[in-house]
Amino acid sequence: MSNFTIKKVLVEEGARKRAFTDEVLSKLPGIPVQHVKGITSATVSDELDMGKDTLHLLSYKGEFLKPCPGTREYICCGYQILNVATNCPINCSYCILQSYFNQPNLRVFANLDEKIDQVLKEIDSKPECIFRVGTGEFTDSLAIDSITCWSDLLIPRFSERKNAVLELKTKTTQIDRLVAGKYRDRIIVSWSLNSPYISAHEEHKAASLKKRLEAARQCQSEGFVLGFHFDPLIPHPHWKDEYLRTIELMDKYIDPKGIIWISLGSLRFMPGLKPIIRRRHPGSCVLDGEFITGLDGKMRYFKPIRIALYRFMRENLEKWHQNLGLYLCMESDDVWQKSLGWSPKNTIGLSSYLDRRVVEIFG
Repeated sequence: MSNFTIKKVLVEEGARKRAFTDEVLSKLPGIPVQHVKGITSATVSDELDMGKDTLHLLSYKGEFLKPCPGTREYICCGYQILNVATNCPINCSYCILQSYFNQPNLRVFANLDEKIDQVLKEIDSKPECIFRVGTGEFTDSLAIDSITCWSDLLIPRFSERKNAVLELKTKTTQIDRLVAGKYRDRIIVSWSLNSPYISAHEEHKAASLKKRLEAARQCQSEGFVLGFHFDPLIPHPHWKDEYLRTIELMDKYIDPKGIIWISLGSLRFMPGLKPIIRRRHPGSCVLDGEFITGLDGKMRYFKPIRIALYRFMRENLEKWHQNLGLYLCMESDDVWQKSLGWSPKNTIGLSSYLDRRVVEIFG
């Protein structure tokens, strides 16, 4: 079962009488269930906890597959988000979801099993395209997988498609359902990593770095392809030594030849997130840096700081292994050139680079 505690379940009208809802409730015996019409003042949890122990089942009326919400001002990777839920039981101080959604609770879409065929039909209609699809943009892919069983639904369907990969991104060790299944092809299991200090002090309720990498090693030994994401990189006291410790841990647990890609990104956020971090995480260090307003309206570190972060990570990751599929998340052409020594020039170029990684690893 999940390490995260569910104390209450809310069921909206559209989620009632669904097989998915019945299966979820069967895994939560004794947990109070409240039937609601939608978000009301009675269902909104305290602002400081954001309802992270309340599971909210609803029928989602929007598009389940949509492009990652990048901006034209920076180079985007062309990722596709499979929208299975919003919000996350992990409580990272820097998480953009604190301000991105104005609705609380772990909002899980009970009609995914009904809509997934429509998503796959769209993928199948474009066999010449490679769809890099992930569920970890608006929630953690695996944190409540023992309750939702998303992996049981999605992995078999994506594993049989030759023009798609499914990336499951997590900060947990919830891999039991993955390794118990028989499917491996076209599936990427990825971990978000940071320095030991940031992981311990800013990623509340996440698994420790060591436990994440132990889980990654187990997945790799079971035949899964791995990905890693250093995003957000955060300068803090002794950050070079700290991030070196993480790379040393990776070397201890992981075979680098089984990694499809490693992304690098620095802390960036809409201005509205700052007072929320101050209020919800008064002891956080993530706002201590020097920020400017970027071209996309987000607060970012000064460009020389970002370049220094990326260059340091590139140099030391490449000492470990030369072919890791390193790329930058939401950065400009000149930052790519000055930190990684090359640039894909634009979003089409980066998409092509990552598509080639898919072909290289999976064929």
